Amino acid sequence: MFKIFTAIISITPLFNLNAQEISYSSKNLRFKSKGITLSGTVYDVKSPKAGILLVHGSGQELRMKEFATTLAKSGYTVLTYDKRGVGESEGVYAGPEVGTNNIDSTNLDLLAEDVNAAVNVLSQKIRNKKTKIGLMGFSQAGWIIPIAANKNKKVDFMVIFSGALISTKEQLRFQFYTNGDTDFWKKHTEKDAREHIKNDTDRYEFINTDPVYTLNKLSIPGLWIFGGKDIQVPVNLSIEILEELNKKGKQFQHKLYPDLGHNTAASENQETIKEALNWINRL
Repeated sequence: MFKIFTAIISITPLFNLNAQEISYSSKNLRFKSKGITLSGTVYDVKSPKAGILLVHGSGQELRMKEFATTLAKSGYTVLTYDKRGVGESEGVYAGPEVGTNNIDSTNLDLLAEDVNAAVNVLSQKIRNKKTKIGLMGFSQAGWIIPIAANKNKKVDFMVIFSGALISTKEQLRFQFYTNGDTDFWKKHTEKDAREHIKNDTDRYEFINTDPVYTLNKLSIPGLWIFGGKDIQVPVNLSIEILEELNKKGKQFQHKLYPDLGHNTAASENQETIKEALNWINRL
């Protein structure tokens, strides 16, 4: 059985980001992707500030209804769907819970194809074709979103919460090193972590995915939101990589919340969601 650590994020922001809620409608729908049918819900507003597709992190993730509702009430048309093989969506789910590798490049590419199928559906729901469409995702979506955006010209921007800028194999080295220890950064230095990421022996062999390879091809703007106490993602190293990409002319920004961990989009972290939406509104 293939066993790896997963970072499962709970997304339940039941707060109101606007002083005045915007009315919206919701409709369940089904759409095709790579030979299977995915099931989701679109939350539609009359004149959206932007269209947002929510992209899952790792785990057996259902559509993110609460998060989508929050965004819709704040003026965005949102599409969210059950991950393939989960809930009402067809297909086969890959993940350590079922003994398979969910960060193999084949699976990441497949999930990116699902994202693009959903983008095409979302674009049809947007009445004003000048309205920007973006991808917003969490954790593992940091690898999936760039792959999808590189293949779909309808994507105008991306927002990634707690997504790594290092490769999938390097990420595993870091997660095995932190081993879920919430006090990890009290016991280890940044130098320790970087040396381990660089030199540790890989426990599993699979085709590696390096997000930098794809990000180098993108011209759309992106925002990464990080927590300084994250033990799933090496945040300082990821920020350093972003800054190097910006030296090449990329439009990538980041926001660091020093006291937060990996779950930067949790309901108690309202400021991170506000930061993301304010950034989208400035595009």
